[in-house]
Amino acid sequence: MLVATSFVVLVVSAVGIKGPCDIYGAADTPCVAAHSVVRALYGSYDGPLYQVRREKDNQTKEIGVLTAGGFADSKAQDAFCTSMCTVHRIFDQSPKGNHLDTAPGGGAAHDPDKGVNATREKLTVGGHPVYGAYFEKGMGYRIEKTSGIATGDEPESMYMVTAGKHFNGGCCFDYGNAEIDAKDHGKGTMEAIYWGNAGGHGSGKGPWVMADLENGLWPGNEKVNPKNTPIDADYVTAMVKGKAGGFTLKGGDAQSGTLKTLYDGERPPNYNPMKKQGAIILGIGGDNSDWGIGTFYEGVITTGFASDATDNAVHANIVAAEYGR
Repeated sequence: MLVATSFVVLVVSAVGIKGPCDIYGAADTPCVAAHSVVRALYGSYDGPLYQVRREKDNQTKEIGVLTAGGFADSKAQDAFCTSMCTVHRIFDQSPKGNHLDTAPGGGAAHDPDKGVNATREKLTVGGHPVYGAYFEKGMGYRIEKTSGIATGDEPESMYMVTAGKHFNGGCCFDYGNAEIDAKDHGKGTMEAIYWGNAGGHGSGKGPWVMADLENGLWPGNEKVNPKNTPIDADYVTAMVKGKAGGFTLKGGDAQSGTLKTLYDGERPPNYNPMKKQGAIILGIGGDNSDWGIGTFYEGVITTGFASDATDNAVHANIVAAEYGR
């Protein structure tokens, strides 16, 4: 495994590829959604990362990168947000145009969600000051009409980088594939990353990387999985991969080290085959359950089930981005 991982990293470096989506693309599992408020996820991306809205006058501004493939231009945000700003949209950097806007009401929380406070959390990534998307309940993003996102039992891979110390037991701080109308359509109609200590659990008191598959947060194919250990880190890489008949959970410290496989095996009972619908959510559950808290920095969804070597190369790229350094 180490040999394969090193090979991928070396190939990526040799051709000048820098972003996670370049790594996925080179491995034939291309990104179909790529969202970040802190950096470009392709080495050549030079478009907007997110849009802020100033509450006092409803004026908006797109916040881009300092250089192609680089980090968010937080100074442009600071100059514009002289009073309260919220993040109004998070742009999809992939060619699919799956941009995330503030979510409408749904079957669980009927009112539309709010955007996150654009200046609530400041951090450094790669030595550059940037802002995270800090969720404090009642906040969430969604796109229901997407392009390229897996449906039914099609394979997909996804990760997000989140704050390891900002979580709760509420439902549901998710990023991933969900229902197309913000209503609960039953088991198997979602496949999203969950971070927190709600629902089913692994060992200890959490937090855990789990899969929200609708009507259940799963640490494995049973409600309790002792091998799904909590990740104690300031910044966390959380991964979910799904394919016909099975799914995989991985997690790791986004500042150092390697990924740990937390589960790899069959689906839970009554979740096979999957009935994924292909919407994308962030910070909420599939039916707009918006009581979870957490922080989002970056995340992608791909088509296809990524290899272990690809997962490791992506995590190495995240570590190399130097969160909090």
